[in-house]
Amino acid sequence: MEFKSDKSMTTIIGLVLLIGGVGLAYWGYQMSHSLVSHFTQAFTGALPDAVMYRYIGGAVSGVAGLFLLVKK
Repeated sequence: MEFKSDKSMTTIIGLVLLIGGVGLAYWGYQMSHSLVSHFTQAFTGALPDAVMYRYIGGAVSGVAGLFLLVKK
């Protein structure tokens, strides 16, 4: 009985991480098309740090969530 509870909790955490990761990546994508982001890219040639933090955070969170969902 205890094992099933742990398994369902792991699944819930995995889903939350996966959905949060997708949300962060989408938020970063939206930020990358903002006016401030275009000015930063024009002057520095790189995306703003805030956009990169959201991309990286979304990728890490999404991979961790996917791992928790797929592991047996």
